[in-house]
Amino acid sequence: MKCGDQGRGAVAVGLRAPGLAERAEKRFVEDFESFYAAERRSVVGLAYVLSGSRSGAEDLAQEAFVAAYRHWDRVSGYDDPGAWVRRVVANAAVSWLRRRAAEARAILRLGRSDLTIPPIDPTAELVWREVRRLPRRQAQAIALSYLDGQEVSEIARILGCSESTVHTHLRRGKETLARRLADRESI
Repeated sequence: MKCGDQGRGAVAVGLRAPGLAERAEKRFVEDFESFYAAERRSVVGLAYVLSGSRSGAEDLAQEAFVAAYRHWDRVSGYDDPGAWVRRVVANAAVSWLRRRAAEARAILRLGRSDLTIPPIDPTAELVWREVRRLPRRQAQAIALSYLDGQEVSEIARILGCSESTVHTHLRRGKETLARRLADRESI
């Protein structure tokens, strides 16, 4: 082999290798970006259903996609990479909920001596039991209004919704309570 041939071979290999690596990296990123765009909405939705928290859902989904990206060379070869990401979200949600429950218990332990639950009139217990059966927002609006004495504007601020939405929750909740309590009296 001539010296000139060896030099050209090294130059040719040197030029070709980065081009291939760059194209492979670009394809790797494009494949993941397409996967992310196609799966993000449903994965965040799953995370929200499992966590009950919008911000928690975003965090859980993001963690799952980061894990998928780190292992994309392996995950992309699976029959259904989306199933793998959903499994990561489901497992992470369990851990996330456990962590939140442990934090809540710790806060209660720290403040237990100061924690006093206002007494509820025994005759009103039936009503509050029915309130707890209402859809979550209706129950929250009614409890904030009647137990806590909050104004509609404050309830709207607390619940993060409009005053008209609070009025709707209160009206629907009261209608449902009136119907359920009337049904109980007729029995």
